[in-house]
Amino acid sequence: MPDLSVIVPVYNMAKNGNLEYCISSLVRQTLQSMEIIAVDDASTDDSLKILQEFEKKYPGRVKAIASPENRRQGGARNLGLREAQGRYIGFMDADDWVVEDLYERMVELAKTSGADVVGTDMCRVYEHTMIPARREACNYPGQTGIFDHELRKAYLLHPGPLSTKIYQREIFFDKEFHFPEHMSYEDNAIFVELGMRLKHFEHIPEANVFYYQHEDSTTHSFDMKKCQDRMEAMRIMLRYAKENGALEEFREVLEYHFSNLFYRITLFSYMQSNIKKEIGFVRKLGQEMVSTFPDFRQNPYFIQNLNDYELNLINLHLKSTVAFMFTYKLKQISGKIRRKRAKQ
Repeated sequence: MPDLSVIVPVYNMAKNGNLEYCISSLVRQTLQSMEIIAVDDASTDDSLKILQEFEKKYPGRVKAIASPENRRQGGARNLGLREAQGRYIGFMDADDWVVEDLYERMVELAKTSGADVVGTDMCRVYEHTMIPARREACNYPGQTGIFDHELRKAYLLHPGPLSTKIYQREIFFDKEFHFPEHMSYEDNAIFVELGMRLKHFEHIPEANVFYYQHEDSTTHSFDMKKCQDRMEAMRIMLRYAKENGALEEFREVLEYHFSNLFYRITLFSYMQSNIKKEIGFVRKLGQEMVSTFPDFRQNPYFIQNLNDYELNLINLHLKSTVAFMFTYKLKQISGKIRRKRAKQ
């Protein structure tokens, strides 16, 4: 059994050498007892060919799997989990990369501490480089240790990305676990389920994961499908939380995540996008939010993460969808005029 399996979902990542840079950073890892399971999610470019070349060059270290259909990241991760043999499981996005000794250090910390999850931090970069930029904390010292109620609450409040962690194998295999398929933001859907399974978290506070910023990434493109996916992901999260007691135990934290991801981020991303605006959708978004958590505007975590501008718009939206959309459009127009004048 290898110490670690790293699962990499891949979809159309051949462009600009992105996939090669990612997989190369994994095959160069100083951790020898490691397998890289790269799952091509029915790409239409040369991604599968690139993965098969790595598999041929690094037999036993790289395994290329071809999905017969596009199942999105969650589906690709599920296929990877079926094949994973490692004592620990990690996930990497196909357009990101890591420092060469990261997984050796993470596995060593997991073994010596007994932690069932170990995380690290990341930096955003705009080119292929191994020089770290400004560190962005994905987790915090106050979350580390053997979980009691307060530590688990702290972890659930800021769980951080999947791609900055390794997990003990049993987390996924002691009880049945599946990522949602055929949708974006599947990690938002399962963070509570994962968080409730964890017992002990440790953290390496360094920028060891390079989060590549480019126009093709999920976070830099937005359409109505992604809008609906984010909302559905939070519905899935909430269903799990209700069925397993997490909502009762951590109501404020989960109310905050739902109001932030389902409602706030979706609302403003939708209004800022080039999607043709539909008053019916904007109205129903607010109605479902209030129906689910009527007092969400009093949530302390939600308040802390809002500025006055957003709060005023949200209050207006929940009072009158028409007035909100009209006001938002006027603010967009005035902003464009100011920027145009500033360039003159």
